[in-house]
Amino acid sequence: MNEWEWQLLEDKPALDQVTVAGVRFRTGDPVRLRPRHGGDIMDLALAGKTGIIESIEQVYEGTVQVAIVMDDDPGRDLGMLRQPGHRFFFNVEEIEAV
Repeated sequence: MNEWEWQLLEDKPALDQVTVAGVRFRTGDPVRLRPRHGGDIMDLALAGKTGIIESIEQVYEGTVQVAIVMDDDPGRDLGMLRQPGHRFFFNVEEIEAV
């Protein structure tokens, strides 16, 4: 990436909510994961598990993803501190309200 592309990423506004199929999700909301079919091994391992939305982020292409911290993660506090390996990113279509 060149400098201009990095600036595009940094200029994305922080989102505190997103609406999916008429359901509004906010940072801190509890959700259940429903990863798309054909995902990777982590999608399979996390399918059906619950967590909370740590952040809602607009990615480079303009799509929205949610960062989830899992309820049963023993390192959950690290996820809330935005540490790698304790936040999992999903498309908004892959979560449902609990």
